[in-house]
Amino acid sequence: MLKLKVPKMTCGHCASTVTTAIKTVDADANVEIDLTQQQVAIESSADAAALSAVLVEAGYPNESA
Repeated sequence: MLKLKVPKMTCGHCASTVTTAIKTVDADANVEIDLTQQQVAIESSADAAALSAVLVEAGYPNESA
C-alpha cells in the first residue's frame, strides 16, 4: 500500500479530484482519503511513481507519508 501526504488536499472536492486522477492510472485502485491528515492511501498494482506523478499533474504535489 502506498501512502502519500498531499498538503493541498483540504476538502471533499480535492479528495474527489485526487481519487479521479489515481483511477486514470489504475481504474481498480482502492483509494482511502484522510482529509484531516491530508493523506491518501492507495492499494494498486500500478507503479508508485506513476501514481505520484498523476497527482502532481492534477495540481496536488505529494510526498511519501
